[in-house]
Amino acid sequence: MKLSTKEKNRLLNKYGKWAVVTGASSGIGLELSNLLASAGFNLVLNSRYFDKLEILANGLMKKYNTEVKIVAKDVSEEFSIDAILAACEGLEVGLLIQSAGFGTSGKLIHSDLKKELNMLQVNCAAVLKLNYHFAKRFAEERRGGIILLSSLVSFQGVPLASNYAASKAYVQSLAEGLSYEMKDHNVDVLAAAPGPVKTPFSERADMKMNMALSTSMIGVPILKALGRKSTVLPGLLTKLLIYSLDFLPRWARVRVMKSIMGKMTEHQNIFENTSDHLH
Repeated sequence: MKLSTKEKNRLLNKYGKWAVVTGASSGIGLELSNLLASAGFNLVLNSRYFDKLEILANGLMKKYNTEVKIVAKDVSEEFSIDAILAACEGLEVGLLIQSAGFGTSGKLIHSDLKKELNMLQVNCAAVLKLNYHFAKRFAEERRGGIILLSSLVSFQGVPLASNYAASKAYVQSLAEGLSYEMKDHNVDVLAAAPGPVKTPFSERADMKMNMALSTSMIGVPILKALGRKSTVLPGLLTKLLIYSLDFLPRWARVRVMKSIMGKMTEHQNIFENTSDHLH
């Protein structure tokens, strides 16, 4: 899917000239980076993979004649947020997209505690830090937009992905609250909560995603929703799953998610717990 000329102009006029994208080298972050470059945004791109970022930046600059700065830092590391903020000094940044994330699958008791704590650092602490700094900046300038990558799993507990779902529930709740806090400052905040999506996480976390959407199907709906909604459920499958779960009590929704995750991870060894970054 591509952005219409009208939508490109809306985004650029409201949030340009620069956008910051974390987790930019693959998955949803990569798709959104391409869409923003096509709309005329200059970009500050972050992921932990320098080589991938360099290839992406060179490709975007050549194809769209846009300016791109890269920050190859793992957002879980100390001073990584400072490096991103330093790269933005003197730039007219009007849009922040946080798509970096970390996921695990498997029983929590069989997981590596250090990985689980690191996931909270990436999915929650780093998200809060960047939001804090850019929300203050945007509020002072009385313009800006923030997109947080939530998930279908954020709306209830999810067995076999308990900590990951909990971290995404934090992101969803943070975005919902901020969307109203920032209205008085003319700043738009959006939670994007996709369902199953074909990203490196599903491959590296060893999960079967037979019905997953491609990132090309959800990037445009996410950007179109910014400034119009506080939460977007990109993709028909996401909407169907959410609406079908809405009619169930919370305990029943957890059971449904247990069944779904069980099928996605049934080929794993029962003692295995896999994880990786979504950069």
